[in-house]
Amino acid sequence: MEPTSFLEHIWIARWPLASGVGLTLIISFLAIVAGTILGIGVGMSLTYGARPLRWLVRGYTDFIRGTPVLVLVLASYYVLGTIGLQLGPFQAGVLALAVFCSSHVGEIVRGALQAIPRGQTEAAKAIGLTFAGTFIYVLAPQAIRQILPAWVNTAAEMVKASTLLSIIGIGELLLSTQEVIARTFMSLPFYFLAGALYFLINFGIESLGRLVERKMAVQS
Repeated sequence: MEPTSFLEHIWIARWPLASGVGLTLIISFLAIVAGTILGIGVGMSLTYGARPLRWLVRGYTDFIRGTPVLVLVLASYYVLGTIGLQLGPFQAGVLALAVFCSSHVGEIVRGALQAIPRGQTEAAKAIGLTFAGTFIYVLAPQAIRQILPAWVNTAAEMVKASTLLSIIGIGELLLSTQEVIARTFMSLPFYFLAGALYFLINFGIESLGRLVERKMAVQS
């Protein structure tokens, strides 16, 4: 295969590939944001919730973390419809990824909060801070520094997990690549291209995470 021929096919397929990249970014962003918000609630429930709530949330996290993402995607798209909750492929895909993300973020948040010495919470109470004030001004700033590296890894995993949404017909990057391959029969070059694009997306996430981590680092 001539390199010029491959470049010509890339140019011809530029808009489908660009659309696939854009949809991958949108899906990943929505899943990460929703999963992080839900995961913070999960982590706080596991750390500070009443015992029945902790048991319930623990069952949720263990079940979701032990379930393959593909099963969650298929369940969100097909199973929810049988109980009257009709979701389109996009909504079902984002829901599945967000739920999976929340279980991992919840464990990350729980671990970070429990690693903070109890004496700091007691000191905050001693100076009259409420629980909300203690969390915002004392616990959260310290927890974020511990959470950030693991959260970046989880965000990168969500980008890679978005490839599974092609099975329910979402035209993200992998499905767009497969459609181009079906027309050009250039499987290896275009799969390499897709891999490079996924790498660039995750490299951007990791670089941004390292930048934020340096900004938030405590100066010694």
